[in-house]
Amino acid sequence: MMERIAEASPHLKARIAGVFYLLTIIMGVLAVVLTGRRLVVYGDAANLIATACYIAVTLLFYGMFKPVNCGLSLLAAFFSFMGCAIGTLSHFHIATLHINPLVFFGFYCLLIGYLIFRSTFLPRILGVLMAFAGLGWLTFLSPRLANHLSPYVMFAGLLGEGSLTLWLLVKGVNVQRWKEQGRHGLLSGRHGLLSNDLASRMRRPQSGEPPP
Repeated sequence: MMERIAEASPHLKARIAGVFYLLTIIMGVLAVVLTGRRLVVYGDAANLIATACYIAVTLLFYGMFKPVNCGLSLLAAFFSFMGCAIGTLSHFHIATLHINPLVFFGFYCLLIGYLIFRSTFLPRILGVLMAFAGLGWLTFLSPRLANHLSPYVMFAGLLGEGSLTLWLLVKGVNVQRWKEQGRHGLLSGRHGLLSNDLASRMRRPQSGEPPP
């Protein structure tokens, strides 16, 4: 299945990411409801499904935003995987880091928001909303502050991530602009390599000259 997804067009990948994102949100809400009704086992199962879906979203987003900035896309994926890992370990009470996994998702949403804002194939307003969602999740650095702002944080998170999910499901991405940005990034990378190579050659001592 993952091989077929990897070979799919950017537009189809974006819509698949939207499907997994929607499943993440639904299963996350369901997990909260089930846990609140003391159906802990079912709540944990829903959480694990939500985590698996979010991992799929992370992998798809990494490929989607590589043309914008490969390094930041990789860093964003790292924060997301850290959040997924700590969240999963917390459910089994074996987490070594006593930090809310939403903090890592906050950094993830901030970086994705920036990448969307710098992209040419998604509306910039989605990047702004994702950045606000990320700032909201970062309030969990202080549990007291997060508890005080809980309704606003949840609203910001659902607005930002929900808007991106709906856009991906309905519109996907502008494939032509995605490819153009990918080509531009590739040319920029090659230009940087050529410049570095030229600079290193110019620093070499000429034939017959003593090295510095």
